Amino acid sequence: MVNESLPQGSLRDLRRVLIGKDFPPTPGRRPLSPRLDRWWQRWRSLVVPLALLAVLGLGVAATQYLIGARHIQGQVAGLLGFASTLPILLAYHRPLWAWRLSFVMLFFGTMQAPSTDAWPWNPVQIVFFLIVLFALALRANSGVVAWAGLLTLAPVFFYVNAANAWGVSILFLLVLIVGDQIRRQRERARALTAQLADQEEQSELEKARRAVLEERTRIAREMHDVVAHHMSMIAVQAETAPFRLPGMDDPVRQEFGSIAGSARAAMTDMRRLLGVLRSEAAPALTAPQPGLADITELVETARRAGVPITLHGSVPDEEGPVALAAYRIVQEALANAARHAPGAAVRVAVTRDADAVAVRVENDPPATPTEPGDGHGIAGMHERATLLGGTFDAGPTVFGGFAVAATLPAAAREVIPEGQDA
Repeated sequence: MVNESLPQGSLRDLRRVLIGKDFPPTPGRRPLSPRLDRWWQRWRSLVVPLALLAVLGLGVAATQYLIGARHIQGQVAGLLGFASTLPILLAYHRPLWAWRLSFVMLFFGTMQAPSTDAWPWNPVQIVFFLIVLFALALRANSGVVAWAGLLTLAPVFFYVNAANAWGVSILFLLVLIVGDQIRRQRERARALTAQLADQEEQSELEKARRAVLEERTRIAREMHDVVAHHMSMIAVQAETAPFRLPGMDDPVRQEFGSIAGSARAAMTDMRRLLGVLRSEAAPALTAPQPGLADITELVETARRAGVPITLHGSVPDEEGPVALAAYRIVQEALANAARHAPGAAVRVAVTRDADAVAVRVENDPPATPTEPGDGHGIAGMHERATLLGGTFDAGPTVFGGFAVAATLPAAAREVIPEGQDA
């Protein structure tokens, strides 16, 4: 019948009141007042011993009261006096256990109490029990507080005379209600503080995202105003060269046409990247990306540009993040070789096995030494390889040339954004 008439939550609260776990203080909780917390940290070593002495002194006072007013034997009076006062020491760290012990003492503390007394308990026990009730209400949930209040009324109506029972009950319940309301207010304050902190964090994240977007927009603007302008001029000059220079041979015309086409393709890719830089909500880049098979065309383009280049082995036809990274590494290495070792022979090798894709670009010593570059090509190639979990190495060879070598795991899945081109 009890299980059918009471909600399961109420039964759980009742079980916790009787045998459940306590409500210890929350670790790392914020102090009610910073000033009060500083005062406590400063005087705690003095206040705690004084409080213990005060509790012991009040226990002695309760014992003397029971001996003098109730005419209880000294040892029994001492046991009742200290048993009704010592639970106060648990009120802060274990308020539920403090209430349990104090509740039991409500039955024993009425020993030999005159029926004419308004309170059948000694004054110290009454004050300490009120403190324990208040401490429990400050820590426990409302269901546990309600059951503790109802159980507390049992000894009140059993031992207190009818004229005072309702007044005592109202006092006990008032203490529980006030403590519970204070607890609710503190929880609302903590929830509001957490909400404000979360809103502030979101605001900081939004400011950071906005700053990143503004910086990306600035970079895009500079790239458009500087690089795109020069690429456009290259395309225009290459396209108009056959008209401005009459008598040009057909191979030369084709070369200028190839230059113009490359410039236009570079401008198209740049506009696409500038769109990504300018907007966080830009759509994903869905244009086909180069793969391993496109390395052959890359080598042919370099050969037509006058680079003495050799491709060793057959390049497999494969696409994906690994193939794209390999293509970009070869592309950057060829650009560096043409820039820093003009006229030197270049050798490209691409191998593919079940575990990895390996690329190597090596050039002979230049006829005329050039100054080392200050760009970010090697750093970009290294980033591409390491982001896929591969290895990268670049440096001079024993014959005075320069070599770039990378090994990329075939099973790598991470896609490198096109915006990271060096």
